[in-house]
Amino acid sequence: MEIKDKLQKVCEAFRIEGKLVGYEQIKAGNVNWTYKVTYRRPGGQVKQYIVQRVNTYAFRKPEQLMHNADLVTEHIRAKKQGQTALHYHHTQERKTFIYDEENCFWRLCNFIPSITYSETLDEKILRQTGAAFGEFQMLLSDFPAAELYETIPNFHNTPKRLEALFADAEKDPLGRAAEAREELAYIASIREEAEKLTRMHEQGRLPIRVTHNDTKINNVLFDENTHEALAIVDLDTVMPGLVGHDFGDGIRFATNFVAEDCPDWRRAGCDLEKFRQFTEGFLSQVSGMLTIEERRSLALSVFAITVELASRFLDDYLVGDLYFNIHYPDHNLVRTRCQLAMARDVHRKLDQMQAIVDGCC
Repeated sequence: MEIKDKLQKVCEAFRIEGKLVGYEQIKAGNVNWTYKVTYRRPGGQVKQYIVQRVNTYAFRKPEQLMHNADLVTEHIRAKKQGQTALHYHHTQERKTFIYDEENCFWRLCNFIPSITYSETLDEKILRQTGAAFGEFQMLLSDFPAAELYETIPNFHNTPKRLEALFADAEKDPLGRAAEAREELAYIASIREEAEKLTRMHEQGRLPIRVTHNDTKINNVLFDENTHEALAIVDLDTVMPGLVGHDFGDGIRFATNFVAEDCPDWRRAGCDLEKFRQFTEGFLSQVSGMLTIEERRSLALSVFAITVELASRFLDDYLVGDLYFNIHYPDHNLVRTRCQLAMARDVHRKLDQMQAIVDGCC
């Protein structure tokens, strides 16, 4: 079946009325397949929607994923009445998903006219990004995290992630471990410090919150004219977590001197001025709700999350690039090297970064 016919069937299942008059694939993400579809409604007006096929290799329990996304988005919508918010459409049976005849998993949400950024030097955009993810935390501060599934077990459990990495490196199913010898050695050398955030939670020092877990700047939608943040998207990894998971990943992505898969990975590192802007925005929303231990863990969280993501890219490279979409054979290895260069720079700047955090609280 042609993709246009497939998209129309999906839209019909979600009770979208009218005629499909156009579509385009959006290729910004690494995991799912995303399309913007345009419908002419019965009254003649044109309306657009986002249709996604979820990668069920990456997300093994997609129904639980949508359980989380639906509860969280509806909680946020209730608090932002009259404001722009993400909303997943329901079928006649009140489900937020369908399976097609090939057992592919689909969902549909509202399209929000906006712009996004993969990177920016604009101080306002950086502050708005931090504030948007901070607001996400605040809006969900009264949501019972226990109602959410852990859709990817041990998603940010760094000890488990590293254990899996070194086990796969030992097995070396595709003979790729030799190419990553230096990367594996570095991760082994800083393993204890990278695992510290998880250990702090295990010791009861860091509380569980509702977290987004993919706080890239390009997951924030901005008003094209005012450049104000409108909404947070890509809720596939919303689940119980630590505040540092969101802060650390946001900093890892937004403050790097280069893109997260830059072939010239040696240039990677943390721009402290960008760090300051994002941190000011984030803490403007959440400073009052954080514990002392949470505030003290924020700089460390950047290092921990960056090492963890590097290990995920590297593990995927070792086992055959099964999780992340790649655009050339060594793409995951390049991603690994870029993240580890970032991690090295963050490690050197930890004291400076924590001083900035303390100054913003």
